[in-house]
Amino acid sequence: MVESPDAFGRLWADDYPGTFLRDLAEIGDRMSGRPGERRAADLVADAFRDAGARDVTVEPFEMNVWHRGETELGVPEADRAFDAIALPYSPSGDVRGRLVDVGHGTPEEIEDADVRDAVAVATTGRPPSMDRMYHRMEKFGHAVAAGASAFVFVNDKPGQLPPTGSLRFDREAAVPAVGVSRETGAWLREYADRDAEVTLSVSADTRRGEGHNTVGTFGPDTDEEVVVVAHHDAHDIAEGALDNGCGIATVVAMARVLGDLDLDTTVRVAGVGGEEVGLLGANALAQELDSDSIRAVVNADGAGRYRTMRAFTHATPEFREAVETVSETANREVEVQDTLHPFSDHWPFVRRGVPGVQLHSVTPEEGRGWGHTHADTWDKTDSRNLREHGMLGGLLVAELTREDVPRPDLDAVSADLKDNGLRPGMEAAEIWPEGW
Repeated sequence: MVESPDAFGRLWADDYPGTFLRDLAEIGDRMSGRPGERRAADLVADAFRDAGARDVTVEPFEMNVWHRGETELGVPEADRAFDAIALPYSPSGDVRGRLVDVGHGTPEEIEDADVRDAVAVATTGRPPSMDRMYHRMEKFGHAVAAGASAFVFVNDKPGQLPPTGSLRFDREAAVPAVGVSRETGAWLREYADRDAEVTLSVSADTRRGEGHNTVGTFGPDTDEEVVVVAHHDAHDIAEGALDNGCGIATVVAMARVLGDLDLDTTVRVAGVGGEEVGLLGANALAQELDSDSIRAVVNADGAGRYRTMRAFTHATPEFREAVETVSETANREVEVQDTLHPFSDHWPFVRRGVPGVQLHSVTPEEGRGWGHTHADTWDKTDSRNLREHGMLGGLLVAELTREDVPRPDLDAVSADLKDNGLRPGMEAAEIWPEGW
């Protein structure tokens, strides 16, 4: 691998990615379908143009836009009220029912607890017996299937930080659901032990609207292309600086070197909306493009947050060789994991048979950390990580324009998901592909 050292030298001293991230975080609410998300798409477009991308456009896509109202949560017998936030696509509703602690929200815990007509309380954490991420949508889906009348999602990170996160992809969920802090969750579990009842009131509505994707191109005009994607939307309760401000800022950093690299095919860079509410922008982009012409998709959801890059190969273990080549060339550690999950922007491409690698970061703790809470703010970012991950990502993209990566066999992808226990949860979340 021979690349331009001047390009990386300029990136190493470049203030632009960090300034871009600051300006993105300053927008505040970037919930897809809201004015802030459109402002984010325009900011990405400006960044792509400044990097020298061709044919930069902002493209709308239709979606169901969820709007938050008021939320009230109380325990009448204790005369107590607690802070709570509605989870995206929660319907409006008023519920009174007994509290039931379902632990981590596994099907076994839910079955043992008997949540019929009850308010299920589940933690954000991963069960000790499970060696994969256990997604909120799975927990909610299993609770609803067992007859729960409402759902309470408890953060396992201290600091009075209620978590948010979508319940369904692009449509209203079946029952009201809210996020509460770890500290509130401790009280709710206490009241569950006392067989207490809780009252929950949620006001919200869902209406048709638009999200936005920003796209541009680098390299020669060829029939084949490599697609680089990261989402620029965030939840409305915080700045979304880590999730995924750092990821889209890493793509901006990559863009600032791609024009100087030896690219054998077209490279399409994209900032997509709607990830947090159902991978909607990535799905719109995947539907628009010819899957057979895409050599690989590089998803930067999670890149740029912390010092060491991590790459998830998503059913294409051959990515490991390309990533290790980049690591050796740059003399930087890149951790590789042969992981497959359907909860980020690579998935609409992978399920169509496109090889997909996700660039993330080695995190200091398990779980989302500050993500999906009020504490996901700009002060927790470091522009050095953006520049280094931009350099590594640019090298990887250049490598993928030259080296063939085999396309994943969809039967093998389905088998991988089943072998790792994801099918029941994906079915509960209503995202298992039809016909698989």
